[in-house]
Amino acid sequence: MAKVDIKMPDEFLERISKLGSDFDPVAEKVLEAGGEVVLDKVRSTLSSVIGRDTKQPSRSTGELESALGLSPVKADRSGNHNIKIGFSEPRSDGDSNAKIANIIEYGKHGQPAKPFLKPAKSASRSAAISAMQQKFEEEVGKL
Repeated sequence: MAKVDIKMPDEFLERISKLGSDFDPVAEKVLEAGGEVVLDKVRSTLSSVIGRDTKQPSRSTGELESALGLSPVKADRSGNHNIKIGFSEPRSDGDSNAKIANIIEYGKHGQPAKPFLKPAKSASRSAAISAMQQKFEEEVGKL
């Protein structure tokens, strides 16, 4: 599956580092705000490409779209907080949502690619950063 990294501006990171013990709860809320913006864009682009330009009628069950969601915020070994957008597994038919999403994104023999992750990343970048900055200001104002 494709990996999307959106880096926060340096000045934003400096302000976050000054939070001290309040960092973790604020970082989680900020990442969730940005993640929701990107998730909404991924969901809309995915639904716009499913069943589009097919030679045969679409067999879409809606299961792939409903499996799309956000992971909880977790800190990695380096101390970086991450939130991920992905698909829950398994499907009711035993197939893998990640495999089906990969085929849609990159295509396969006889099936052209219908990218939905990369366009969603590009289209939501500035909106996600704005949402994160707004949430940060809101949370810092509460402290």
